[in-house]
Amino acid sequence: MIGHIHSIETFGTVDGPGTRFVVFFKGCPMRCAYCHNPDTWDYSGGEEKTVDEILEYYDENKEFYMNGGGLTATGGEPLVQIDFLIELFTRTKERDIHTCLDTSGVMFRRNDPELLAKYDRLCEVTDLVMLDIKHIDPEEHKKLVKQPNDNILDFAKYLAEKQVPVWIRHVIVPGITDQVDELTRLGYFIGGLSNLKALDVLPYHTMGEAKYKNLGIEYPLKGVPALTSNEAIIAKSHIIEGIKKRREEISAAKND
Repeated sequence: MIGHIHSIETFGTVDGPGTRFVVFFKGCPMRCAYCHNPDTWDYSGGEEKTVDEILEYYDENKEFYMNGGGLTATGGEPLVQIDFLIELFTRTKERDIHTCLDTSGVMFRRNDPELLAKYDRLCEVTDLVMLDIKHIDPEEHKKLVKQPNDNILDFAKYLAEKQVPVWIRHVIVPGITDQVDELTRLGYFIGGLSNLKALDVLPYHTMGEAKYKNLGIEYPLKGVPALTSNEAIIAKSHIIEGIKKRREEISAAKND
């Protein structure tokens, strides 16, 4: 099986626990206004790689990943190439290597039995999912990424059913994803996920603007200032407030 790979990073430190071997997949249906990898959107191009070739490359530096690290699939959107992803993670787990999937969950469809069976197989060989929830409000989500979020939120629930550990990631963009009520709504939703292991609140930055210019693409958020670290801390506190409220309700319901 052949995978279409944009690039590989051999010493990733922000793509899961420990030092990671990070495989960037080609192709993504999302059009996030703040995307810093627009060169991964196109489904074509990139390098054609087999699983053997990727794992051989992994082996060149495997000693750096053995203490709490592993292999991460990101993109683009890895779930676009779910068959290749399943093969890659299956072979990786056979070597007892930690597998992490960085995804938006946009490709998930519960009403397709054949596709759902593939997700079931993927869950069996996935140690951690880093799930990006772009916006909790359905209409604002469409404005921000040009895709609905109902299947993404359903994917989060599905992972909880499968008890696959999840880190929720949320980018805070000034004036777009920093509204207090929406942050607490997000927290309330993820507070109901029994598999939630971590929350990463990522401050919006403008470093992708130069890449858009080089690609000849208009930058959608031109003029939007980068988020400060203090603003990110405040935003995270609102999400945590929502998490606590949901968990208090769950605890109270159990005690009734």
